[in-house]
Order: sequence, then structure tokens, then C-alpha cells
Amino acid sequence: MNKIRISFLFLLAISITACDSVEDKKGRFLLKGNEKLDENDPRGALEFYQEALDLDSTYADAWFNKAISHLQLNQLDEAILDFSAAINYQPDYPEAYFQRGLTYLDNGEFYKAREDANWLQTNQPVEWKGFFLGGLVQEKLQNYELALEAFGKALELNPDNSDLIVNQATIFYYQKNYAKADSLLDLAKEINPMEPNLHNLESMIAFDRGNYQMAFEAVEKAISLNTSQAYFYNNKGLYLLYLGQVEEGLEFINRSLKMDANNPYALRNKGIYYVMKGDKISALQYLQELYRDYPEMDLVAEYYEKAQKL
Repeated sequence: MNKIRISFLFLLAISITACDSVEDKKGRFLLKGNEKLDENDPRGALEFYQEALDLDSTYADAWFNKAISHLQLNQLDEAILDFSAAINYQPDYPEAYFQRGLTYLDNGEFYKAREDANWLQTNQPVEWKGFFLGGLVQEKLQNYELALEAFGKALELNPDNSDLIVNQATIFYYQKNYAKADSLLDLAKEINPMEPNLHNLESMIAFDRGNYQMAFEAVEKAISLNTSQAYFYNNKGLYLLYLGQVEEGLEFINRSLKMDANNPYALRNKGIYYVMKGDKISALQYLQELYRDYPEMDLVAEYYEKAQKL
């Protein structure tokens, strides 16, 4: 190949690069970020989404995907800020409202989550997600009848969604209506037997009935289907405590706390562990505060009393 042709090709490459629009460039950065997310590399994804935003700070999809990356890193505050930016630049962005609402819930900001649920219900009244989110909010606020109503509306709009049925069953579990919860779980199982939350709820019902081995086997199934849920490991740890495998139980409780350090149920279970070990000081360290803040939580009063008697 002669020098003239080489020079021509070099100039052509420069010309193509120069004609590359901002839209094309930011789109490529978005796709590269998505590839990193698919590879389970959220930190790498964040870099590419930021490159896209450096080109266009109003790029709503890049803000949204950046928020999803923060979620994978359990960076809830950062995710909320990025979902909010996506909404700011694209006010009609239903999925951003939905995901921000779910993140608000995880972050303990229930009333802000309710605002996002209300927006979805008003602007997308024939879509199920707004009612699902609204049901989750009412569940957190312990307005169980309102939660059942919202989940029921969501189920009318999406009758084959096993998650919605499991959420209804969860409300009946809270109300100690195990027969109704059982029947709903059977229905959910017909739709999707591989739903992890279904098996976790089965484990909780079995535990309440005193069948600790069945509870353990059910939560093991849940974990096999989803290894990322802190409360699955916490439940497994509790069941192991009751099965007499207290040290192994503590390992899973601690694992859960590393994933979510503020889960009061995991702190309760650690207090139960210390009661079982006869360590009064450590047991009270966990249970005294829980008894003050969550006196109605199952097992707290029982084990706080036991700790005091050690």
C-alpha cells in the first residue's frame, strides 16, 4: 500500500471521528456501561455512565442506569439522587419513579416512597407497579388492610404476578392468618414455583408453627434461588439457633448484618444467640434497646426477659 493511500485512509478516519455526534458518543458510553452491569461490574459501569453525562448532563437514561449501579453497590442515597436527576430531566419517567420509590422504602423514607406511588397511580392508573409500591408502603406503615387493598388492585391489573400474591400472603402472615397465607402461597407456587420470597415466607410460617427443620429447608431453597437477600441469611441463622447449631447460626446472622447493618431482626437474633450462650451483658446490649424501640417484635420481649434472668 503506497503512502498516498495510507494518508487518505488516515484522513478518512479523522473525518469519521470528527463527524461522530455527541448523541452517538453518549449512546456508546451508555451501552458500554450496560455491558459492565451485565458483567456484574457496577463500578466499571459507573465510569461509563459518568462519561456519557460529561457529554450531556441532561441524559436521563444515563442518570437512571447510574442509579441502578449504585443500587448494586448498596449505595442507596446516591441511587436516590440519580433517580431524582433522571426524573428532573425527564419528568414523565415511570420506571424512575418506581425504582426511586422502592429505594426510598429500603432507605426507610416511607412517606417519600408513598409520594412516588401516588404519582404512578395518578399518571399510570392501568399499570400495576404504582399499586404494588403503594401496598409496600402501607405494609411498612403497618396499615395492613390498605396494603391488601393496594396489592389486590395491582393483582387485578397483573393477575399472573406471583410477587403480588406473595405480598398478600405476607400481610396475612403478619396478621397470624396462616391458613389464608398458605392458600395464597399454593396459588403463587402454581404460577412460579421458583419465586424465592415464596419459599422464605414458607420458612417463616413453618418457624412460627415450631417446625424448625422445615423452616430451615424452605429458606435454603430461597437462598438457592437468590443469594443477595440479607434477610434470607438472617432467617437461616435464626433457624440454626433453634436447631441447636448456634455457632453456625451466628455466622449467618453476622453475614446478614454485613449486608444490612441496621436490620433490627438480625440484631434481635444476635441477642438471642447471646442468651443461648449465657452471656447476659452481650445479650442485654442487643435486646435492651430493641425492647425499648420494638417492643412488639416477635421474640424480643421473651428473650429480653430471659437475658435479665441470666
